[in-house]
Amino acid sequence: MASFLSESSRGQLGYAKAEKIKVAAQNTFGIKVAQSAFKFQLKQLIDQVLFIESQIKSLDKEIEFYYNQFDCHLTSIPGIGAVTAAIILSEISDIKRFSNSSSLVAYAGIDPTVKQSGQFSSNNNRMSKRGSPYLRRALFLAASTCTLHESSLNDYYNKKRSEGKHHLTAVGAVAHKLTHIVFAIMRDNKDYEPLS
Repeated sequence: MASFLSESSRGQLGYAKAEKIKVAAQNTFGIKVAQSAFKFQLKQLIDQVLFIESQIKSLDKEIEFYYNQFDCHLTSIPGIGAVTAAIILSEISDIKRFSNSSSLVAYAGIDPTVKQSGQFSSNNNRMSKRGSPYLRRALFLAASTCTLHESSLNDYYNKKRSEGKHHLTAVGAVAHKLTHIVFAIMRDNKDYEPLS
């Protein structure tokens, strides 16, 4: 069970979770009546999950096939796969629509809102969340993945965390930086080259 949990959760769960499940199962009352009906129902649910997983894999392959038809270099960024790159590409479309990287950041809705009143200016601003929610979600998920790979984005995430920023705030900062990188890659039509 521990190895199954580890594989299914991509290493996030393992022996400790398996032990908790085992202890919890020992303390349950169990099913005494209509066991065959419940077994059948459980098998049907498992079959549905496996079918949906196979459909997702087929869909991912189809998306990757169409993404590869474009001369795009987004997958050169560590942590961005073909599916996420395809979402980003489809939401941005022609990069020439954006005059600079800041306008792309604004379109994605990961620019900070400005709260001002007279002399007062807030320094605790949130993302504006205007623009494309699909692009914002893709960039946020990509940023989350990028923080797990050895890269300048991971270093930037760790820097924000060491400054006392919450995990989601640090990932948001990485998404902001990632958007500038995406703009440069699509504008120049070149692979990602981290600054040394």
